[in-house]
Amino acid sequence: MKNIQDKVVVITGGSSGLGEETAKHLASLGAKVVIGARREDKLSKIVEAIKAEGGDASFLTTDVTKKDDVSALVQHAVDTFGKIDVMVNNAGLMAIAPMSALRTDEWDRMIDINIKGVLYGVAAALPLFEEQKSGHFINISSVAGIKVFSPGGTVYSGTKYAVRAISEGLRHEVGGNIRTTSIEPGAVESELKHGSSDKDSAAFVNDFYENYAIPADSVARAIAYAIEQPDDVDINEIVLRPTSQEF
Repeated sequence: MKNIQDKVVVITGGSSGLGEETAKHLASLGAKVVIGARREDKLSKIVEAIKAEGGDASFLTTDVTKKDDVSALVQHAVDTFGKIDVMVNNAGLMAIAPMSALRTDEWDRMIDINIKGVLYGVAAALPLFEEQKSGHFINISSVAGIKVFSPGGTVYSGTKYAVRAISEGLRHEVGGNIRTTSIEPGAVESELKHGSSDKDSAAFVNDFYENYAIPADSVARAIAYAIEQPDDVDINEIVLRPTSQEF
């Protein structure tokens, strides 16, 4: 874990679920974490909890659909801790519904959060990584970015395929000093399961998660594994599922 100690890690979607557990886990390993999300009250409580355990943490209210918000989050990390070593693009929305329901507002929202939110994170951190000749992007995709989840998850899968493609292209473009990891979880306990407004789809998703979901700290440990590797080792992709999950 020596390669985690004192690293500054920025995490979007940090107010619950994967983001919260990752922040707490990395802070327990000696990282300095900066979390961003829209719910200031939850962010504040998480930072207080980390500090109560002896960790270093800060937060900034952030909407990842706004480029300036994400840039401000990264700058806040630099202003607070002097640098940024890892950018975890975690914020996500899973709105499951049949294509025939034509929920175009939810399609737009998933594109804005799941794809553009990741791109804004890259845009905010990449110049700093290039200047310091080091850095690590960790982008949260999904098993739905490996196999299309349909019916219902076609657009969601499209956004998560995009995250994998962006991660791989980024890896190739940035060269040997900057690391890039795509994390593809299956059913993990988080608020992601509450993203569906379609009644039948929401019932299916909640039942699926109730039967299969594993704790969010499963992903936190996978992220820590990628970070802790020596600087010349780039873990490009991690797929993790509940053992009992077939999809």
